[in-house]
Order: sequence, then C-alpha cells, then structure tokens
Amino acid sequence: MAKTQADTNALSATANGAAGDHTHAEPAAAAGTGWVAPDDMMTKVATVGVIGVAAALVEVALVPGIIIGIGAMMVPSVLPKIADGVQPAFRSVVRGAYHVGQKARHAFAEAQEQVHDIVAEVDAEKAGKAADGATQSSAA
Repeated sequence: MAKTQADTNALSATANGAAGDHTHAEPAAAAGTGWVAPDDMMTKVATVGVIGVAAALVEVALVPGIIIGIGAMMVPSVLPKIADGVQPAFRSVVRGAYHVGQKARHAFAEAQEQVHDIVAEVDAEKAGKAADGATQSSAA
C-alpha cells in the first residue's frame, strides 16, 4: 500500500488538530507552562506502557533504553519542580559555606595576630638580653 501525499497531509493535519470538528485546545493560561491535561497525561502513560510491554516481549535488552526514554520524556515536566525544591537548599548551603568561610578567616586572623605577638615578645626578649649584655660588658 503506497501512501499518497494527500494521505500524508491528512494524517499530519489530524495529528496537529487541524482537521475535524473535535480539536483539543489547551487553556490560554496554561500555554507554554508545561501544563499537561490529565487526559493527555493518561494517554502518554498508556502509550508508554503499551510500548514498554511490547518491547519487553520482543527483546528484554530494550528495557533499559525504554526506561531512559521515559526519564527523558519526564524531564521537562519534572525539572522545574525539582529546581523549585532544590533552590532553597542550595541557598542554605551557600549561606552556610559563606559563614564557615567568614569564621575560618576570623580564626586565621586571630592565629596570625597571636603569632605576631609571640614573635614580638621574642624580639623584645632578645633586645633586652642584648642590652643587658652590653651594660654588663661596659661595667666590667
């Protein structure tokens, strides 16, 4: 059976909802938001289920590819929800890392100041001993 150009055009027009009296339109508020009507979602689930079962019956090795395909199909609808849930946690992690960095910087500055104090004390002791040695040698 050879398909004619008219058959192909009719099929594509029907698939696009251009033919017939029963076209399905998304609500205007949901256009472009990734919203899927419940009946469309059920149709997708049923289609994927039938294809998955048929592929598993033909070749079991196809099942991992089908699972990957299902995941790829779900990404556009699930990713925004995951991002909305992960964003507060990410912000908390960044804030925590910033606070830890500030505390580490403060602790390092304290340690550096103590080292400088110790070095200054050692220098003062050396200068004091040198001065004592100079006064004792001049007195003798």
